[in-house]
Amino acid sequence: MRQTRIFLLLVVLCLSACYAIPPIDKVRGTFPEIGYFSNNTDLADSASILYQTQRYAEALVLLEKALQKHKKNPAPVLKKIALSHSALGHTGEAIQYIEEYLQVEFDSNILMDEGFDTIRTTAEFIDIQEKYAPHFTFWSFLYLYIALIGFYTAIVLNFNKRIDVVARILISGFILIHSSFILNIFFNITNYQYVYPHSYLMSTAFSFLYGPLLYFYFKRITQRYAFRKIDLLHLIPTVLFLFYIVPIYTMSAEEKLNLMLGRAAEGQVATDSAYLYLIVGLKLASLLIYGFFSRKLYLKAKHDKVLSRANKLWQRNIYLIHISYVIVYAIYGVVISNEIVTGFLYHSQIICMSAMVLFLGLSANLQPSVFSGLLSFENSLFFKYEKSGLTQSFSEELKQNLMRLFDVEKIYRENDINLQSLADRLNTTRHNTSQVINEHFDMNFHELINKYRIQEAKYMLGADAQRNLNIIDIAYEVGFNNKVTFNKAFKKDTKLTPSEYQRVSASALG
Repeated sequence: MRQTRIFLLLVVLCLSACYAIPPIDKVRGTFPEIGYFSNNTDLADSASILYQTQRYAEALVLLEKALQKHKKNPAPVLKKIALSHSALGHTGEAIQYIEEYLQVEFDSNILMDEGFDTIRTTAEFIDIQEKYAPHFTFWSFLYLYIALIGFYTAIVLNFNKRIDVVARILISGFILIHSSFILNIFFNITNYQYVYPHSYLMSTAFSFLYGPLLYFYFKRITQRYAFRKIDLLHLIPTVLFLFYIVPIYTMSAEEKLNLMLGRAAEGQVATDSAYLYLIVGLKLASLLIYGFFSRKLYLKAKHDKVLSRANKLWQRNIYLIHISYVIVYAIYGVVISNEIVTGFLYHSQIICMSAMVLFLGLSANLQPSVFSGLLSFENSLFFKYEKSGLTQSFSEELKQNLMRLFDVEKIYRENDINLQSLADRLNTTRHNTSQVINEHFDMNFHELINKYRIQEAKYMLGADAQRNLNIIDIAYEVGFNNKVTFNKAFKKDTKLTPSEYQRVSASALG
């Protein structure tokens, strides 16, 4: 009988222990990161058991102590503390430890844990989800779509051989930096900058190129401008800025992530630069300066009678969209400098950039010829220079300079003279030089050179009554490289060989 009682007592004790201690698999299911020890000596393990039995306040005491012992890898303990506070309805504390967890080990999936369902609908939890968790909106999809259109347009323009090569490089670069900026915004507003840390400040390096690219593009298509070495000075702001931005670009993904998380923890915008205000101010100055110069070019081209109405309308739309962006960006710069946060202005500047990309993309598909402006190849069969950038006054000026080079400096005597070297002397392009010769002299470059050379050769032969000059010496003197070419050109002009002309001239003088 006594043995029976002892056996029943042991059975009761065993059953009590089974009801008091949760199954090991259940504990591990709730806190998989923390091992379960049968002796319950580990603080975190003991806290897990308390949490499982819904003794959250007591679990928190042990977890706070355990946090002090897990200095090297505090992430699992931080997560358990956040869950415990969530279970107690302590929204603020739960959010605090969630953020600490993310600083140590960034994994936004923690926000999906069902343990936070008790506080999921609170404003604080919604805020932290918007701050860290990847999410999509109508605007994010729209910006991604427009950015892809922009990249496509930039590529297509560079394969269009009907567009002037310099003009298409400038305008495609202009589209490219717009698209990069819009794509950067997509990463920022969806929180994918945390998933892809190398997207941090990905478009900031181009901040000082918007103005110069548009300015020189307008200058190219309205004046047939040829670039000079001094124009490289316009790249100085970008080059100087690269000294600041390149070290950031060379950082590892982990370093960039920590940099963004650090800014977020301090209540700053994670994706902004530490020198945001300075960059915005300098970029605004660049936009205003080049906007002023671009306006002058636009107004001048507006009154150019050679430019077609469709082209003028197209350039006006580009100018107005760009100026709208500059104005909105100026207002945005003033607002953020006063530490006022406004989503409306933030998106307004992106909408202006998106309008530019869409307009240029539409033009590239429907009317690609407008990208060349006065350099367009349209109607080339009817009038070769109909859309040349050469205005009447500039053409006349080039003609006078060209005549001075031929009549005074006698550059035709140089046996290595060519169209490019002549264009360099005139400080213009090969195209402009060729056009001036065609329009004012009704001949091409080689015909003009030979005309002057033969004209001087005839003078020298005619003045040589004694026939002391050798034909080959005269040929070299006027710029020919050999006697055969000289004879051929001379006979084409006079119907006589140089020797015959010399003899006839001598007879006439005698």
